[in-house]
Amino acid sequence: MDDDHSSALPATASTASAPPADADPESEHPPAPRFYALSPEHSSYQSFIASLDYLGDEDLARIKSAIIYADQAHADQVRLSGEPYVTHPLSVASVVAAWRMDTDAICAALLHDVLEDTGTAKADLAARFNPTIADLVDGLSKLDKIEFSSYREAQAENFRKMLLAMARDLRVVLIKLADRYHNLSTMSAIRPDKRRRIARETLEIYAPIANRLGLNKMFRDLQDTSFCLIHPMRARVLARAVTAYQGNNKELIGRIQESILHKMQEVGIAAQVFGREKGLYSIYTKMVEKHRAFSQIQDIYGFRVILADIPGCYLALGALHALYKPVPGKFKDYIALPKANGYQSLHTTLIGPSGMPLEVQLRTEAMDHVAQEGVAAHWLYKDAVHSGADLQIRTHKWLHSLLEMQSGDSSEFFENVKIDLFPDDVYVFTPKGLIISLPQGATPVDLAYAIHTDVGNCCLAARINHELVPLRSELKNGDMVEIITAAHANPNPVWLSYVRTGRARSRIRHFLRTVHNEESAALGEQLLNQELISLGVDPASIPAAAWEHLIRASGNHAIKDVFTDIGLGKRLAPVAARRLLSDDTVSVPTGSGTLVIRGAEGMAIQLASCCQPIPGDPIIGSIKKGQGLVVHTHDCPVIRKSRSHEPHKWIDVEWEPAPGHLFDVRIALEVKSARGVLGQVASAISNSGSNIENVTMEGDPEKMFNHLHFIIQVGSRSHLAQVMHNLRRIPDVIRINRVHHTEHKA
Repeated sequence: MDDDHSSALPATASTASAPPADADPESEHPPAPRFYALSPEHSSYQSFIASLDYLGDEDLARIKSAIIYADQAHADQVRLSGEPYVTHPLSVASVVAAWRMDTDAICAALLHDVLEDTGTAKADLAARFNPTIADLVDGLSKLDKIEFSSYREAQAENFRKMLLAMARDLRVVLIKLADRYHNLSTMSAIRPDKRRRIARETLEIYAPIANRLGLNKMFRDLQDTSFCLIHPMRARVLARAVTAYQGNNKELIGRIQESILHKMQEVGIAAQVFGREKGLYSIYTKMVEKHRAFSQIQDIYGFRVILADIPGCYLALGALHALYKPVPGKFKDYIALPKANGYQSLHTTLIGPSGMPLEVQLRTEAMDHVAQEGVAAHWLYKDAVHSGADLQIRTHKWLHSLLEMQSGDSSEFFENVKIDLFPDDVYVFTPKGLIISLPQGATPVDLAYAIHTDVGNCCLAARINHELVPLRSELKNGDMVEIITAAHANPNPVWLSYVRTGRARSRIRHFLRTVHNEESAALGEQLLNQELISLGVDPASIPAAAWEHLIRASGNHAIKDVFTDIGLGKRLAPVAARRLLSDDTVSVPTGSGTLVIRGAEGMAIQLASCCQPIPGDPIIGSIKKGQGLVVHTHDCPVIRKSRSHEPHKWIDVEWEPAPGHLFDVRIALEVKSARGVLGQVASAISNSGSNIENVTMEGDPEKMFNHLHFIIQVGSRSHLAQVMHNLRRIPDVIRINRVHHTEHKA
């Protein structure tokens, strides 16, 4: 059972009767299985059985057996509305049967709550029916036996479980969507706050999944029903406005429909023309996004033209453009470039009578079938050449691509998947002519990860239409994109601020997390070894049993995990050293030993931005939890108070000779307001072997002097001294000094 719908409640004595005693085994004709809560004369039961006319007698017998099993399992439960609980799985199975799915799927829909609500074991279900049905039902059951710290964590973990089951068998998600669809339509008995929460979850997750699978009708229904549950008053007002609009424009809409049909007949094209009304939620979102009143939304009504074949679609498009003027830039060809969910159609916007904009979709009957039911449209077709099978293959590939995002925790995974569920496709080309679909706003980094994880991790630059562009550039339809890679390149944390696909976000985070942990482990080992040496112990002389004792005592699985904890500041090196030696009486002298760093270790060692230490500066370090070692200059005013009050938190650090790395330094110059002085300063910095990262300039009111602020890169304190010496030789430079910013906290 979903916590999304009316809860199952124990029935009263009058609601369900006890099962009959076992039949006499000697009886020649054992009694037929009986219903407990559901009557075979019930209209819902009769209509459901009638909808199974596409199945054989043997399949029908299996389904009837599943109905009786579900009826008996839920016999003592009722819904909050007062109905027998079994009416819910029967309604879910009816939706599944409408998609003409197979017997196993229908049986799983009928039994989808028995594992979760009745205490039935999966093994019993597999023995009574078959392992496939048991797996489907298990994939639909929530993780009730696990304690979660929050509803959000439980939701994310349940979603992960469902997605894993979806990847194995697509029928899981179709049954789940049918379950959510029926729950939403029967929510009147649920308290309003829970109703709104479930509706929002549907808008965020289940409606986009339906859209991604091409279940357009269900997608619209889920959206509109959720909207009515979240904003009932707004929905009622909007529904009245739409009804009034239809009444006022009924004659005009009929005239347009007739003119389209007449034009098709005139050019000899067999076609069917249907009017189509936009959903309430679609109209509402357009009003909100464009800040418009209902009266200003003009494309409330559209038309669908169904043709015999694909050439007919293009011929009909030409005829329509001759009938009404097309709006420039409002044509989309989803036949040549189908959407990721298999949707195919031609879209055009025309200027109709009285300047009324008309949205028209043109497609074949088969395309219309897929447009409405998506991946469920041709469930019974088994041949691989059929479009339905092809769509299922593509959907499976998409599901497996989602599973690649599982490197983070459940909540992170949940957010990454949500990003991928809202694709507004942009089609780009690789230099080899491969067409790749990406969400709107995607960047070259997203494309690099869409090609392959290794391409993304080694991405260095990109060319769009043969021009070098920043990696944060947004891709547009038709762009030809070339990704430039280098073996030494690595993902940049800044990429997370502009990538759009969940895959790229997940892969970048995984890389950064792995590198961070490796660097932290190396730092932690260095800190622990330094502590042991200060106690007069050679780390190499410690027996393996002592290391094992430390691992067990710290609750880790390997010594590398202990090193990582120390490097991240989650565990103190002196405490770990004493535990390793099993001697808590050893006193640890303050300032024991000096840690040697290069300054280029990566994320595990951070150079404080307040004082920006460089090789040659006297430095001191502090382990900050979750950050690693943060290095400051000895005279940094930001840490003065902390050093005097908490001396045990600080360790002496010194630079390794010749580190061969560049460090950011701020310098300020006061110069005469003379022509070309900025160029002279920049040239002097460049000739000194330093890079300029940033420059700003301020002039005084009398325009006699200018103040220049540079961030430059130097290799050491002596390198900085050389740069400043060369700058002082410029006649127009009056004053120069190194700047220590003190706005940051230690």
